[in-house]
Amino acid sequence: MENTKEYSNGEVTIVWKPEICIHSGICARGLPSVFKPKEKPWINQHGAPTQDITDRIDKCPSKALSYYMNDKPQANG
Repeated sequence: MENTKEYSNGEVTIVWKPEICIHSGICARGLPSVFKPKEKPWINQHGAPTQDITDRIDKCPSKALSYYMNDKPQANG
């Protein structure tokens, strides 16, 4: 069973799959107000506007980070 963690700010839900994360740091370097690897929980979903969060997640090279908009049906996968 795949381990996933979800963090919602009410508008978007960030999905993190730690088992496929390659720890590139692109998320933390690009949006340090949201992605804080030295803190727990390491994602502060309220740390930036939703558009900034989704733009940064789109750059995740391993796709360990993904998201879905809470007002839209969730796609498979």
